[in-house]
Amino acid sequence: GVKNGSSVDSSKWRVNETPQDCGLIPSIAVSLWLGWNGIVLCLVLYAIILANSLHRTVIFGLMTLSLLLPPDFPGKAGHKFGDWIMLKAEQYFGLKTIIEDEEGLLKYSEEKAIIYAFSPHDMLPFGVFAFNPILNRVPGGSTMHCLMTSAIFNIPFLKHVYTWVKAKPVDKKTFMGRLHKNKSFTFCPGGVQEVILLDPQKPDDLVLFLQNRKGFIKLALSTGSPIVPVFGFNLDGTFGYWFPKGALIEKLSRMIGFLPMIYWGRFGIPFGIPHPKKLTIVVGSPIDVPKMDEVTKEKIDEYHQLFVDELIKLFERHKHSEGYGNKRLKIA
Repeated sequence: GVKNGSSVDSSKWRVNETPQDCGLIPSIAVSLWLGWNGIVLCLVLYAIILANSLHRTVIFGLMTLSLLLPPDFPGKAGHKFGDWIMLKAEQYFGLKTIIEDEEGLLKYSEEKAIIYAFSPHDMLPFGVFAFNPILNRVPGGSTMHCLMTSAIFNIPFLKHVYTWVKAKPVDKKTFMGRLHKNKSFTFCPGGVQEVILLDPQKPDDLVLFLQNRKGFIKLALSTGSPIVPVFGFNLDGTFGYWFPKGALIEKLSRMIGFLPMIYWGRFGIPFGIPHPKKLTIVVGSPIDVPKMDEVTKEKIDEYHQLFVDELIKLFERHKHSEGYGNKRLKIA
């Protein structure tokens, strides 16, 4: 693991790449995963504006039923469906993963929960699907999950689909629960705040909202859990977008867990699926975090700085080979 500054031996990198296929079947699978924002919106608009009373009752009835049912309904069948979606998404995005220190990660994953901290959040940080255990790309065992905004689990249909593809809400209880049970996971420390910082006028600036994101460092220190910097190349530009600016919008989006906005993807469809850009997810070396009974502010700052430094180094190591030579990383 990383103590202070890592020496990197690229001969040890494990590179895994799936040939890209964004044809009909993978596109349908990705639509059944990332297309639900648009599907739910269309259903609501149809029910309000065009539907007769029977259709309206059926649509709102199904939505209510979905909200009442447990997220992983109907159990095994749902998770099987989720696995199929993930395997097709792997093809749609021609997923490439580069694991820099597989040995170090395997060693940790046997005895501790690994915190994979994924950047950038961008519009939708769908690159985290590379951590799904069915794809067998990243060490962390069969219980690996992604933690994401709990807003998703309050939306009908989405709450089920995201549960089937191994997502859980990113609240402190879930976070700590997984650390105590030695169950690895990935999450986006930058969160929805990074969407607010997107600027279509400056496509070469990649802004990561990490300067004040220290809560996860504190939790890692209280449990002695290793942190791994992760960067996703080619997430940016998979969607076009527009959103209102201002302090009020920022406050609202923090409250509800997402940013009220309009975005469009493949074929220009509003709230549709992302353009099928080839994704490369690079996974750095684990940062060795000591377990502290009394976590001090100095230690939090020290390990937060180490994490940010390692993330920047990870980006710099891979940016030229991934065609990001002209892009700049900015830590906000």
